Amino acid sequence: MKYVIRRVLICIPVLFGLTLIVFSMLHLIPGDPAQVILAQSGARPEAVARLREQLGLDLPLHEQYLRYLNDLLHGDLGRSLFTHRPVTEIIAQSAPSTLELAFAAMALAIILGLTLGILAAVYQDSWIDNAAMSLAVIGVSMPSFWLALLLIFAFSLGLEWLPSGGQGTPKHLILPTLVLGFNSAAVISRLVRSSMLEVLRQEYVTTARAKGLKEQAVFIRHALRNALVPVVTVAGLQFGFLLGGTVVTETVFARQGLGRVAVDAIIYKDLSVVQGIVLLIAVIYMVVNLLVDICYSLLDPRIRYQ
Repeated sequence: MKYVIRRVLICIPVLFGLTLIVFSMLHLIPGDPAQVILAQSGARPEAVARLREQLGLDLPLHEQYLRYLNDLLHGDLGRSLFTHRPVTEIIAQSAPSTLELAFAAMALAIILGLTLGILAAVYQDSWIDNAAMSLAVIGVSMPSFWLALLLIFAFSLGLEWLPSGGQGTPKHLILPTLVLGFNSAAVISRLVRSSMLEVLRQEYVTTARAKGLKEQAVFIRHALRNALVPVVTVAGLQFGFLLGGTVVTETVFARQGLGRVAVDAIIYKDLSVVQGIVLLIAVIYMVVNLLVDICYSLLDPRIRYQ
């Protein structure tokens, strides 16, 4: 509990630094939100100046940032500059779709990655090992948008088994999950194989076999559990990559999630929306990594945190 509390306290300055970096980067991007809002109406410079004053964009950057921090400390993420809706409402509407996709892709990555990695380790240097690692290399090398287009061409246009885009039914989730989870599964499978091979060469595994334990018991009770410690680390990191990867995947498959909302907000310089989404993803990423650290002690009793 002390360790968890200390980790939570460390997250506070990290989030503070994150808000400062994101705020600074957004204001360095060329373009004026007030001009973007009034672009279609052909407003005069005087109208643009009045809108900038109304939105507080005429204030010095440090005053804008302090105002943003003050609202954030009161639980207010601000309002969209274009729709005037609260950012919390926009996130609450879009987050379920993104989290659904991210968790489905993570589940696929873990199941597929563990399966391929274990098979490759058990049947080392066989055709199974070569096939599994070849598939892993393809998964690491192939861009997600290219894989998405191939799957749409094969299963949507060719076989007409699955929809090419949209959301709402389990069928709409299959192709985006395959695209998003395939790369992470490839990374996990390669690590599982190398970790399993290293553990199987340890003396305690040799001792367990010498005692007459069945190979299945040696593999599951002694080798697999210890081999999963580094895998858990990578799985936690991959979840963060999956959240970032939803931007491309949701765009290709026309899913209305945080990725699509973030892209549109960046294009139109909707500052409050971008800051809110980045802050949410950062919090999720920190929570996942904290859970990963706690899982270490469950997998290996020798690991204890002070």
